[in-house]
Amino acid sequence: MKKLFSILVTSVALYSCRSTNLVYIRVQQPAPVTISPDIKNVGIVNRSTVADKNKALDIIDKVLTVEGDSLDRKAAQAGVIGLADELIKNNRFTNVTAFNSIDLRTNVPGQFPAPLTWDVVEKICREKHVDALFSLELFDTDSKVSYAAVPVSMKTPLGSIPGIEHHANMLTTVKTGWRIYDPVEKSILDEYAIAKDITFTGKGINPVAAAGAIINRKEAVLDVSRKTGQDYAFRLIPYWIRVTRDYYVKGTDNFSTAKRKAQTGNWDGAAELWKKETNSSSAKIAGRACYNMAIICEINGELDKAIEWAQKAYENYNNRLALKYVNMLKNRKANNSVLQYQQQS
Repeated sequence: MKKLFSILVTSVALYSCRSTNLVYIRVQQPAPVTISPDIKNVGIVNRSTVADKNKALDIIDKVLTVEGDSLDRKAAQAGVIGLADELIKNNRFTNVTAFNSIDLRTNVPGQFPAPLTWDVVEKICREKHVDALFSLELFDTDSKVSYAAVPVSMKTPLGSIPGIEHHANMLTTVKTGWRIYDPVEKSILDEYAIAKDITFTGKGINPVAAAGAIINRKEAVLDVSRKTGQDYAFRLIPYWIRVTRDYYVKGTDNFSTAKRKAQTGNWDGAAELWKKETNSSSAKIAGRACYNMAIICEINGELDKAIEWAQKAYENYNNRLALKYVNMLKNRKANNSVLQYQQQS
């Protein structure tokens, strides 16, 4: 107990002696996939259907993994619909069209095939009047069933008797893979795979009954497949994250007062006190103040000013946090340039 008390006291002392506090800032990140603002009309095709010459292999796979003949086809179409619906909802493109009549095949079930040739991509885009092509290149459902016999107490008119209940567990993995083709630049803008697991359970007096108790599996697979299409659409959408920044709260009375102002949300009031300390005769205090001015500039969205203050804190006063912070700010500025390009209409 004495040792634990000593550790707690030391931890509290170290915390109370910290010269910085944390502030949380929401930062918008560019979408993982950048598409030219010139691309207004897009088409979606399903290329995951297995070519006839490879169907024997695919049929064997379906038998071994307990798949129905048409489940992959229907689920793949659900994925295409999910992507189309989400792209339309997000208003990124003028027109989004799923081309169900285009018959494209894959020669490698369950894997990413070689990319479509540019002749094929250009022909589809030209005939369908679209600027880019989204392609579902891979779709596969893989299921594994396991059984277990569990001792149970069975109620009968004569009382409880020991018995065995059979449990069936099915794990289904839905695998999808997408590509985006830009025919003008002859560039594959993205290649991305998504896998999601679904678990089903059933109970019965024997293994057959237990397996038969696994219900609604088809509907669940279709729902998950549709969700994978929606999730893929999010790769084109900028998103927000929460980041932390250290700011100095100790050094002079002004820092102590500014800390209290910051804690109540009065950041402008805190900044007025920090700015006074940027002219301090103490290099340590001036460096901390310059660093904190960079923080308030970032909070206000003034990244160029934030970089200037952070550079001054490091270059003039050798502040220990400022160099790392300069690099963070420059990275944010570069990301903002990408964001502006992505959000051009």
